[in-house]
Amino acid sequence: MKQFLTTTLATIVGIIVTGLLFFLILFAVVGALASTDETYNLKPNSVLTINLSGALVEQGQDNPFNFDIPGMPANQAFQAQGLDDLLAAIKKAGEQDQIKGIYVKAGTFMGGFASAEMIREALAAFKAKGKFVVAYADTYDQREYYICSVADKVFLNPAGLLNWCGLAATPVYYTKTLEKIGVEMQVFKVGTFKSAVEPFIATKMSQENRLQTTEYLEGIWHHLLTSVSESRGLSVDTLDLLADENQLLKPTASLLTAGLIDSLAYENGVKDYLAATLGIDKRKDLELVSVKECLAAPEKVTFVKEKIAVLYAEGDITDDGGDGITPSALIKEIDEIRDNENIKAVVFRLNSPGGSAYASEQIWEAIGALDAEKPVVVSMGNLAASGGYYIASNASKIVASPMTLTGSIGIFGLFPMVEELTDKIGLSFDVVKTNAMSDFGVIVRPMTAPEKQKMQQFINNGYELFVNRCAAGRSMTPEAIKQVAEGRVWTGAKAVELGLVDELGGLDKAIEVAAALAKVSNYQLSYYPEKKDFMTVLLESVTQQTKINVAMALLGDEYAPFVKLKASGIQTGVLAKMDEVIIR
Repeated sequence: MKQFLTTTLATIVGIIVTGLLFFLILFAVVGALASTDETYNLKPNSVLTINLSGALVEQGQDNPFNFDIPGMPANQAFQAQGLDDLLAAIKKAGEQDQIKGIYVKAGTFMGGFASAEMIREALAAFKAKGKFVVAYADTYDQREYYICSVADKVFLNPAGLLNWCGLAATPVYYTKTLEKIGVEMQVFKVGTFKSAVEPFIATKMSQENRLQTTEYLEGIWHHLLTSVSESRGLSVDTLDLLADENQLLKPTASLLTAGLIDSLAYENGVKDYLAATLGIDKRKDLELVSVKECLAAPEKVTFVKEKIAVLYAEGDITDDGGDGITPSALIKEIDEIRDNENIKAVVFRLNSPGGSAYASEQIWEAIGALDAEKPVVVSMGNLAASGGYYIASNASKIVASPMTLTGSIGIFGLFPMVEELTDKIGLSFDVVKTNAMSDFGVIVRPMTAPEKQKMQQFINNGYELFVNRCAAGRSMTPEAIKQVAEGRVWTGAKAVELGLVDELGGLDKAIEVAAALAKVSNYQLSYYPEKKDFMTVLLESVTQQTKINVAMALLGDEYAPFVKLKASGIQTGVLAKMDEVIIR
């Protein structure tokens, strides 16, 4: 024991010393970087370069580790970029005379279809100003191709690939794995279509889940086909037939013949094309501007007193102390917005599958209180389902993309029971209690029949509250909500038909609606939460890495399984949440 403590203490001290040295060196580098001028002066005939790669988040943050280290592979986790930054850069590029076009370089892009549509529409608006868009990729997946299909010229590497094969959803089921290790999930739910519990109690889709998944996949696919048809001049039927043939397996030259791309070229060849388009002799003289540089370019800003706030919320809804959307953090921002007299309306930009039913109720109330003073318009991202819809329903208006996944009005309880697992590893438990249900909720024994009955009634009550909240927010009867509830997932386009959403559109449309409700025509946008500065992000990153190093030292071989469990996103308790859907 003494040796263990000595080794552990030495490890921790070593980690701390290493961390301090690393921090001091990094601090010197940051000091040098911070002293440089952050503005960027655009030159004539510039081209904005957009890299469609890495994870896409709603609100970007400066990342002190977003750079390549010689001799080390690029870390995809460090390459997240903000949808807000991309859209702002494209809009600004359209307003700058020095920028003549946009070069979109597609890579491995991790973003939803609703976000992809917003980027695509921004590129189309840029083209409408008489400027050009050129796209290139070594390999196009369907999301990247959907965005790039709006370009004036779509290039593909001669040895490249284009994945055009239709959409598929592939849920994962844990039931047999849990059985093998001796864990039983005790499930309580309301909603025939509430499929979030299926991975823990089934080995394949229920008929209801298969039906709703088929319908929303077909809805998204039809929208993709229609949009690409318009931009590429190919009929919907032709595009659907090409998908049936799976273009990923076709010779590259056939993609040119089919009309999916315009030209085959290596990247240097694309840059030659850009240079020729701009009348530049050599590609090395091209002025390629990054998103960050474009946003740093000086522009004339006129102060306007009246504001519209854009409030971002992204991730699982969790109780205070968790990750993602928490009541305390979000309500703090809401209170700040309410107290600012210059803010006349609020756009609540939401991207969430839901989560804690309790946390959703707290946020629902806060949104309603804010809406009573200033009109709140929800702008739904890729997901605003279950608890995500719960917190959206109390706003004045809801705007969604046709490809948003929403609805999923249902609730469930998920409680693990590990009696068989503890038997396998030789653990036993006993209990002393004063009342019949004093040990209710312990995970080492199954719930009794009376306990299960009470738990199911609790879930039923939660569902009724959920339905009533939606009914009040949407000015519908509870009976009307129940007709479209039962945990069923809808696309944004279908949700408009059902009365769950008011209008189709992206963030700009929601801002337009909010301005109309507030009766303001001249306004500036304010964004919440405020973006963290470089030093704050740096300090948080170093602190987090130190915590990881300590955890690795203490947990040893158990650290990797711990990380995998945390990354799985599995929540237990009473939840209003949509199951994770991977659409490819």
